[in-house]
Amino acid sequence: MIFTKTFDCGLKMVLKRTPSPVSYSALTIKSGTRNEPKGKSGIAHMTEHMLFKGTARRTPQEISDRLELLGGELNAYTTKEETVIYSAVLKEDTSKAVDLMMEMAFTSSFLENELDKERQVIIDEINMYKDSPSDCIFDDFEKMLYGEHPLARPILGSAASLRKIRSADLKAYTRTNFRPETMCISITGNITQQRAEKIVAESIRRYVPDGYEPSPAVSPALEGGSLSAGTAFISEISKKNHQTNCIIGASAYSYYDEDRLTLILLSNMLGGPATNSILNQLLREKNALVYTVESIYVPFADTGSMLIYFGCEKQNTEKCLELIYGELEKLRSTPVPDKKLAAAKKQLLGQLAISSDNGEAQALAIGKSMTVFGRIMPDEEVRSKINAISADRLQNAARTLFSPERLSRLIYK
Repeated sequence: MIFTKTFDCGLKMVLKRTPSPVSYSALTIKSGTRNEPKGKSGIAHMTEHMLFKGTARRTPQEISDRLELLGGELNAYTTKEETVIYSAVLKEDTSKAVDLMMEMAFTSSFLENELDKERQVIIDEINMYKDSPSDCIFDDFEKMLYGEHPLARPILGSAASLRKIRSADLKAYTRTNFRPETMCISITGNITQQRAEKIVAESIRRYVPDGYEPSPAVSPALEGGSLSAGTAFISEISKKNHQTNCIIGASAYSYYDEDRLTLILLSNMLGGPATNSILNQLLREKNALVYTVESIYVPFADTGSMLIYFGCEKQNTEKCLELIYGELEKLRSTPVPDKKLAAAKKQLLGQLAISSDNGEAQALAIGKSMTVFGRIMPDEEVRSKINAISADRLQNAARTLFSPERLSRLIYK
């Protein structure tokens, strides 16, 4: 059973009751890399780190101890469009977890001495990231794909931009973006709707001023400008690695496009996590050309990206490209047979069901859904929409997204 509520201040709450004695909670904030002020690249991610470094009434150690001494866990992450704090505790400690996450979001102190220490931690993280070509190639591809759009910014920022960020900048960023109307508290666990509402309402009273009036929602499309497909590019960067790393991709459907689920199905068939995906079978199992090949679809509020990544020995690069482009041409030119399409749908639905059979994953998913769509799509609706995808619709998506003039390519050599 799923319950939802929007409080007067604009903060949303969603509860999914489960029989588990463990309660998973998440505070999803609709603010990420694309919301950063110009010249402050990396401030969203730095803010996430600094949420753990002290509040108006707790030291960093007290924040760490608050849930860990209960046997619980507390963590956070930043994406292009959101910041998420999440926790796991015994169900009787749910109120402590929710209150701590709200306290961190609304009353973090952002002390300058803590900022100086954490800045170096993040710069070390950036340097470590640069040593991993299979990771940093995604940042370089997105920079080229999105150009001047805010989505082009790397989540970690740069050492140069981080050195310019001060405590006052973090406070200004959170004042602008960490508002109740941009937030959702999601909870999965064996607690009642009445208790969940009481827990969230009490935290709102502590941290949101009386009479707070939520601001009208502003779409990210308006904040960042509309995004066109851009001009396809082919680029090679010399990295002097022992392997070639490559991404082939293009801009794709947004969260709100009716063909979003079509592309999820297409991506899963092409290079999903299962070993029977088209590209895994062709490049790894049949020809032993790669260790890793995957297809990744990432939707955003006003666009998305569809990427195919592989890493291989340098002498295998051209053969891999030939086989991948050949499979994309097949998807463009030939409808998927009914039997194969039915099996692909069954596989995707099974994967979705299994992945959602996890309290933490559910808390994160329903929080994101409420933040993005303002509602939770029932499982039966998801099944119905996926089962309704036709071979023609799948082929049309492939024709649109994988047309040669749209496909870009980046190779690390």
